[in-house]
Amino acid sequence: MAKEKPNVLFIISDQHRYDHMGCAGNNLIKTPNLDQLSREGVHFNQAFCSNPMCMPNRATLLTGLYPNVHEVRSNGMILSNEFPTITDILAKRGWHTAAFGKLHHQFNVAPFRSRHISAESFQDWVFPKKRNQMVGDNFPKPYYGYQEVETVLGHGACLCGHYLDWLENLSPQLAENMRNRWKDIDNFFSVFTEHEIPVDLYSSAYVADRTIAFFERVVAGDYENKPFYCHCSFPDPHQPVYPPGAYRNMYDPMDMPMPPNYTNLANLRSHPYLAPYINVMPGAMLRETNEEELKKFIAYTYGTVSLVDHYIGEILAALERVGLAENTIVVYTSDHGDLMGEHGMLFKGPSFGNGVLQVPMIWKVPGITSPGRTEALMSSIDYPKTLMHLLGLGKQKDVRRMQGYDLTPVLENPTDGEVYPRSGCFIEHDEEVGPLYGRLRHLITPEYKLTIYEGHQNYGDLFDRKNDPHELNNLWFDERYKEIRFDMLEQLLHENLTAQSRYPERLAGT
Repeated sequence: MAKEKPNVLFIISDQHRYDHMGCAGNNLIKTPNLDQLSREGVHFNQAFCSNPMCMPNRATLLTGLYPNVHEVRSNGMILSNEFPTITDILAKRGWHTAAFGKLHHQFNVAPFRSRHISAESFQDWVFPKKRNQMVGDNFPKPYYGYQEVETVLGHGACLCGHYLDWLENLSPQLAENMRNRWKDIDNFFSVFTEHEIPVDLYSSAYVADRTIAFFERVVAGDYENKPFYCHCSFPDPHQPVYPPGAYRNMYDPMDMPMPPNYTNLANLRSHPYLAPYINVMPGAMLRETNEEELKKFIAYTYGTVSLVDHYIGEILAALERVGLAENTIVVYTSDHGDLMGEHGMLFKGPSFGNGVLQVPMIWKVPGITSPGRTEALMSSIDYPKTLMHLLGLGKQKDVRRMQGYDLTPVLENPTDGEVYPRSGCFIEHDEEVGPLYGRLRHLITPEYKLTIYEGHQNYGDLFDRKNDPHELNNLWFDERYKEIRFDMLEQLLHENLTAQSRYPERLAGT
């Protein structure tokens, strides 16, 4: 590592499955830039989110706390300023902090009570007459420690935030079309939403444009030669998917393979916990699909991922071009995955599906990482603590309170199993969106995955990850796995104890 304080480029996408990358073994999808980053850095084969929903896991990536602690247990909440963020810490220690793209730290759809306001509210951004004091030119800064923010709200062709203002300047007609789509919220929750936005005006181009412009301001000395933390966040490939330009036809739906467990939906209809939730909220959760729709969804998702990959390549090339790469830590991940036809369903939701839980995780740290792939378990909650240690801030009080592991030893020796700190990844999931109301807990070890469900004391899902990767054979009631089930339950209990909140802090006494 260079002597000066390193910069950080944190690149994140939304709902990008781990196996939707060439470097993850997918021979159909084209992701040359992520593949190159993987070859140059440490690629985690076993990385998982701490919560399989956007807002809870994004809050964890910013605070280093489990959702039960930072209190964003479900989508539709507001991250409190009570909890220190990594950007708060870095700003106080001399880094310039900036965010370009999706943040999602406050609710975006209409609140239950009008007194609650959000800086990321769709309706306030889209319809100026209803704008509150927290959007547009009045967007609050610093925002959770980010001193500079240019945000994208929404997905696909239903977008707003600073991006919509940018689009308005370049193409008023396309911006007006965007606003008209917001008049029917079903456009936002659909599988596909058609549009005519060209590649160079699409949200991925905006995120890259603003990130690269930031690099140019850095080298021009606009930030007093401070090191930077740059949050570069693509709102894709989250549905609705409809990739722009040539990316729409890059993949033929007929060539898309069906998941081996696609036909398992019939079995899930007798699942004690999941059965009542299947297709009750088809716009976002556990949505039943069919073969024709699924093949098109996969093809369009591949096209969207390839577009994101293209712009990641543009960003990394710009980092090299302006001379910042040698002292910049680069991390790529996603907030969660997508069922993508697993068990006959799309999107995400309260389930055991691996496609939602496993995420990409690639690190390139100058002076630390040697190229390699690792089988070390990693959770999203480990990102903040690991980063703070790499930046020399591991002894800070707020860093010591973070609940993840420091995986620096893994970055230094990715194939040395002796330094792997995790024996399991604990995943919280409180679901309180629409008709869904429940609580799940997952434990993932190298060999097995256990899922338990609130209100179902004598039922759970136990899968052999190595011999049953498609999760078709639940071992919960198999007497041959009785001891393994007991061991997993005990480990989950202790992981849960460690994860529980210690807030509010004790104020007096010895």
